[in-house]
Amino acid sequence: MRYINELRGGESVVGHYLCKSKQTLKSRAGKSYYSLKLQDKTGMLDGKVWDLNNEIKSFEENDFIKVDGTILIYNNEPQINIRRIRKSVDGEYDPIDYIPSTEKNTEDMYKKLIGYINTIKNKHIKLLLEEIFINNNDVATNLKKHSAARTLHHGYLGGLLEHTLSVTEICDFMSGRYKKIDRDLLICCAMLHDIGKIYELSPFPINEYTDDGQLLGHIFIGAEMVHDAAYKIDDFPKTLESVIKHCILSHHGEYEFGSPELPKMAEAFILHCADNMDAKVKAIEEAIENASVQGNWIGYNKMMQRNIRKTDY
Repeated sequence: MRYINELRGGESVVGHYLCKSKQTLKSRAGKSYYSLKLQDKTGMLDGKVWDLNNEIKSFEENDFIKVDGTILIYNNEPQINIRRIRKSVDGEYDPIDYIPSTEKNTEDMYKKLIGYINTIKNKHIKLLLEEIFINNNDVATNLKKHSAARTLHHGYLGGLLEHTLSVTEICDFMSGRYKKIDRDLLICCAMLHDIGKIYELSPFPINEYTDDGQLLGHIFIGAEMVHDAAYKIDDFPKTLESVIKHCILSHHGEYEFGSPELPKMAEAFILHCADNMDAKVKAIEEAIENASVQGNWIGYNKMMQRNIRKTDY
């Protein structure tokens, strides 16, 4: 199998890929064509089917398909011009080849994340984290398997756990840099800030928004999970529940980025900054790793809204 990150301009390719999206569009001349997104564990590839002839067999989004085409370079990115397509047959492909995964050990990361619970001194916060991360089997299982996003950053199996641990570590460091920061609160909210994503996104290889993801979003789902867990704990302080939910509701930082609230506490602002930094640095890292161009400038990045340069000098 030729992985997407190995493909180069001018090459002919015959291989099996997961069709992540399929659009029927019209050319300037009014002729119908397909615009596809193909995926394997190394990345995504734009595909175009300009001639919808008898060699293009029936297929749908999220089907595994066998394609025959040529790699072109368009706007500094590889693209495959496809001549033939058919649905793949069971046994022709291994699904694990189409699931991008973290390079880190998920069991080690989960153990390290859960280890933060034992550092919490506030008994109610500790009980809340135990209720969500230890007593809730959905969280214990799915946190290791989910991505942190569809495409923008940490969009691979184990990405949500990797991102959550990274944000928690950053917040742990920041908690000792300023006066009067409630470390227990900050660590708790870092661990919980994206917990709703286990219900917002479907499992791999699909990794698409669920109905609740579309209708509610992970921020609301996470705050609701905190409410449900706190309800099970005797005498859980109402104000503590509110400030934890505030940190979750405000962690995107601005209304235009999806936050129902702006950060109104030091802990909430630190969480927002840690989340934003980890997401954007990871997006730059992934853009550099996936770049197929020569030289230091790798091209325009949509998430960062700027041209990205490698550090090499």
